[in-house]
Amino acid sequence: MEFSRRRIIPSLPSLTPTETIHLRDTAAFDDGSVPNPTIAPFNTGLNGVNQPVNLLFRDVLWWTLGIVALIVLGIRIIELSWAKLRLVMAMATPGEKQTYWKVKQWSWMPGLKRRLMYAPLWKKRHNREIRLSTAVNMGTLPSRLHAVLLLGYVGSNIVYMFFLNWRNENKFAFCAELRGRSGTLAVVNMIPLIILAARNNPLIGLLQISFDTYNLLHRWIGRIVVIETVIHMIAWAYVQVADGGWASVKHKVFYDRFIGWGTVGTVGMVLIFILSVSPLRHAFYETFLNVHIILALVAFIGTWIHCVAASVEGGLPQLPWIVAIMIMWMLERLARMFRLAYCNWTRRGSTEAHVEALPGNACRVTMKLPRYLNLKPGQHAYLRFSGLNPWENHPFSIAWYEHDYEEEILPFSVKETKKIRKPVATTVCFVIGAQQGFTGKLYRAAEATPSRAITLSAAFEGPYAGHHSLDSYGHCVLFAGATGITHQISYVRHLLAGFNDGIVATRRITLIWTIRDFEALEWVRPWMDQILHMPNRKELLRIKLFITRPKAHREISSPSTTVQMFPGRPNIPMLLMKEVHEQVGAMCVTVCGPGGLADDVRAAVRTAQKERQTLDFIEESFTW
Repeated sequence: MEFSRRRIIPSLPSLTPTETIHLRDTAAFDDGSVPNPTIAPFNTGLNGVNQPVNLLFRDVLWWTLGIVALIVLGIRIIELSWAKLRLVMAMATPGEKQTYWKVKQWSWMPGLKRRLMYAPLWKKRHNREIRLSTAVNMGTLPSRLHAVLLLGYVGSNIVYMFFLNWRNENKFAFCAELRGRSGTLAVVNMIPLIILAARNNPLIGLLQISFDTYNLLHRWIGRIVVIETVIHMIAWAYVQVADGGWASVKHKVFYDRFIGWGTVGTVGMVLIFILSVSPLRHAFYETFLNVHIILALVAFIGTWIHCVAASVEGGLPQLPWIVAIMIMWMLERLARMFRLAYCNWTRRGSTEAHVEALPGNACRVTMKLPRYLNLKPGQHAYLRFSGLNPWENHPFSIAWYEHDYEEEILPFSVKETKKIRKPVATTVCFVIGAQQGFTGKLYRAAEATPSRAITLSAAFEGPYAGHHSLDSYGHCVLFAGATGITHQISYVRHLLAGFNDGIVATRRITLIWTIRDFEALEWVRPWMDQILHMPNRKELLRIKLFITRPKAHREISSPSTTVQMFPGRPNIPMLLMKEVHEQVGAMCVTVCGPGGLADDVRAAVRTAQKERQTLDFIEESFTW
């Protein structure tokens, strides 16, 4: 066995710890007792720890993550270059002449999209929540691609964890090696854990991977870290109990700085694990989020002091890593504070929000920012409101925005050119559905006033995301459910304006919006009125409204052939296949809405891949 291992990894040191490491802390017994060389050295410090192999697996894990990121970056560069080429070639081309881009792709791409890239884990369910009852929510399932990545990451951690010297006859020395390996891996995995949790993570824009995907990976890596931390604690406790009984464990936990703070960090992580169980997290999400931040800080501080307080000179080898983790965590928090200060406070004043309670249990929020922000379609922001749990912040899609400009100054003479006015402020609009907690409080606060509207001091943190561009697609099909319209309407406006300016390839837009009743139309009425009056709207845009619970059938009337209303739910496969058969150039299908709607659209897109035409799929979601 030893010979075969050396053949696999020739440069790997012996898996048997050296005598130097074995006896490093035996001098710690200063009470006159003689330490048992079979047990005593292996419950402290680096005794029995195979540090060279630990560092090898640290390098392998970090290099693996870096290589995966570089591969994704390379793929994104190719995708962006192809989209840019398509945009340049097609933006001046009529729709009927974009046939080349309708079919031009690698022959194996439709199959890859259908079987892996767009595939759910099993049959159809991906973003539709698994509910055992109205109160018990088990969350969602990862996609097939996500599952492959997670399986690889979890499997590699299992291999690294248990690549031990199983021939070691001293079980206490074996536990010491396991203690060192699990502790090393736990801290090593904290690096990607903290990066993936950051909403200001530069990798989001660089790799163009959604924060929702990072959040999924964060949750799973967090579970790995907790399990490795618990193994680390158990491996130490097993040797300590053999050496001095449970009384010695209690004494170490309460009176030994090194063990005590390690226990604090472990308890913090275990509590995070328990509270993040899906039913608890979904039932008390706002409380969970605040407690999660506090416990994470406790766990990091406990780990930091645990590494500093070790009897090893200079602290444990993991000390620089936990310092880096703390620095990254603080920098990300500072980035959030900077965004808040930059967006909301200037010499012109501060941000105010006008909140209107609308029919259909929703609010329309209009925020007047004192500063100009360059916004793009598909972006979202985190909002805070004074008097409504201001320490809480939640993400909402930006539905509409307008810019305020400098006052126009007339030239003093004929020779002077007219000065171009600069934008100085931005007004941003949202639609927020009233649910439990924060959104429900906001709706009730506005509804309680005679005018059903209130003005509050507020804070805007963002914008985030918006890295999906639809400009190069000749045909865009946008599905929305309920308040998901806020994400899609920003694209509709952008593409129509781009068509009129001649800077997009889009020649057909189909917006399919599913709502419960006719009242929901009021949510976006002022913005939809502007869209319907835009030049060339009838040439480009088709709107199909599906009202699932109309109060009266006389409400269902189609004002024109380009704006149609239907009762009931949409037949998504039929609607999409109709669009595919009439496809103009490359097509992109996007969806923003409830999980069931997103899964139906995903299934229809996968089926349509059999037509072997260029058909991309984008899902906007925020699972928690």
